[in-house]
Amino acid sequence: MTIEADRAAGIYATGDALAPPGIPVSCGALLFDRAGRLLILKPTYKSGWTIPGGVMEADGETPWDACRREVREETGIEVHHGRLACMDFRRPRPGKPGGVRFLFDCGQVSAKAMSNIVLQAEEISQYRLAALPDALDLLRKPIRRRVRAATRHKRVRYLENGRPVAD
Repeated sequence: MTIEADRAAGIYATGDALAPPGIPVSCGALLFDRAGRLLILKPTYKSGWTIPGGVMEADGETPWDACRREVREETGIEVHHGRLACMDFRRPRPGKPGGVRFLFDCGQVSAKAMSNIVLQAEEISQYRLAALPDALDLLRKPIRRRVRAATRHKRVRYLENGRPVAD
């Protein structure tokens, strides 16, 4: 391929090697208290409620490492275990890059960890522990679909735009 053909295909040179186009990847965590309530967060930079999580770093960070880092940064909670609950592919739309979203079920968090939450003030204004039906009502639509799919089954779910594709 020529450089022009590469660029038309979305492949750009980085040094002497060709690199594929970047696809944004983010990771989120389901964290529950002993009563089975889900930890949800109110971000400062967008409307609605969300779950702990964020964008994976392009420096070789794995999805699981990104999940743990984002939970620690946003809440101060150290996550030590988790199960991949779903992976959601979001198609690009005008003005929105799409990407891949990993959601990990990190299970029950100790009462001590929940009582010691420290919010990342520049990104998170408040938190709440909510029963799952109440949390689903509060969560932003794409996250709501992902959380609903992940909590209905104990096996990994593959989603596209928050909707199951194969069972």
